[in-house]
Amino acid sequence: MILEIFFAAGCFWGVEKNFESIEGVVDVVSGYSGGSYDNPTYEDVLKNRRIQSEGFLSVLKNIGLSDEEKTKNTSSLINHTETVKVVYDSSQVSTEKLVKNFWEIHDPTQVNRQGNDVGNNYRSAIYWTNENQKNVAIETGRIYQKILSAKGYGEIVTEMAALEKFWPAEDYHQDYLLRNPNGYCPDHSTGVKFAENTVESDLSQDIEPLGGKEIIVIGPEVEGTCLFCIEFERKVTSQYKGTIPLRSIPASALKGFDIQTPTWATPTIIFINEGKEVWSHQGIMTSEEFYKALGEFKLGLGSEAYNVAFNEGTDKRFCIQYQIFNDTPEGVFLDKLSGRPLFDTAHRFDSKSGWLSFTRPVENEVYEKLDTSYGMIRTEIRSVSSDIHLGHVFNDGPNGLPRYCINATVLEFVPRDGV
Repeated sequence: MILEIFFAAGCFWGVEKNFESIEGVVDVVSGYSGGSYDNPTYEDVLKNRRIQSEGFLSVLKNIGLSDEEKTKNTSSLINHTETVKVVYDSSQVSTEKLVKNFWEIHDPTQVNRQGNDVGNNYRSAIYWTNENQKNVAIETGRIYQKILSAKGYGEIVTEMAALEKFWPAEDYHQDYLLRNPNGYCPDHSTGVKFAENTVESDLSQDIEPLGGKEIIVIGPEVEGTCLFCIEFERKVTSQYKGTIPLRSIPASALKGFDIQTPTWATPTIIFINEGKEVWSHQGIMTSEEFYKALGEFKLGLGSEAYNVAFNEGTDKRFCIQYQIFNDTPEGVFLDKLSGRPLFDTAHRFDSKSGWLSFTRPVENEVYEKLDTSYGMIRTEIRSVSSDIHLGHVFNDGPNGLPRYCINATVLEFVPRDGV
């Protein structure tokens, strides 16, 4: 099975060369990931590194930005890190081997640097594209931290998250060391290695209940052998960022759970509360089916939030949740089920309507739909990720902008520092 995973471990020239030498790796591409702006170039990445490392205001002044642009850059800019896309055949090389190699080729305890390469574009990161990769990354990181600590190293600071977006770097960065054999390629490894079979034995350890609500997706015992599981990961779990923990694991690893549903079918999706099964589904689900079931599990069938999300209901004016959210500090409002960002306080305004109001949504996270209910013609706003109803958009916002009138009960809020 051909899979993709993304690593950042300093200058991408050497990282690219490293992974190209591993049997089973099909292709490696240098590029950029992890930032807050689209279509980055190498010049953009270097400029933003300077902005964030040499003093915001002086650099911004020198490059001629307006006061508004200065504020935007100093408050919300996240620079990209130099990343490589690794395409591999999981029947020839395991995710475990690749991730273990990633930890060993650099120093994951260094913040925004690797050796003499200083800057946030050199920060350590791993971006996964499926739940198995996530589990491997987290577990190998846990093990490697113990090994590093025993050798006197500090805490791992590697950024670990699902891939949001990857932009290939310019052509002259691709296969740079192949074309320039004597080019710059420092060794940033710590010299600390995994013991033989350490990772494999630890990754096969028992998985026990976390306590409270959680989601378990039963996957195959051998990675890449369940096409339905890969499809479910691609369409649902790889995009999921909700507050209820979700883990994809083989049935053999389950220990201490009270599960009644047979676990031979993959995928089998199980909702757990305090270690006990409360709902399950055998076989693949569509995104709409998954979030409808999750809505009952998290929001409660018949609740106000459920009625808004799935029955196109409307919050009461000036409801408690609205009053809480209308006074929050800077941050982002998330889809209450998928955890995806929907609206930013930077675009919030007080419309005096009794519902949260914004002039714009987060790009590509909502969509519009014609609504002719109640004898009116309106434009409904729905979440792309979960397809839940959010509210409506009107043309009476401030300064000629739209007014996105959004129900508070289907949102969660994350302060700016927690996003």
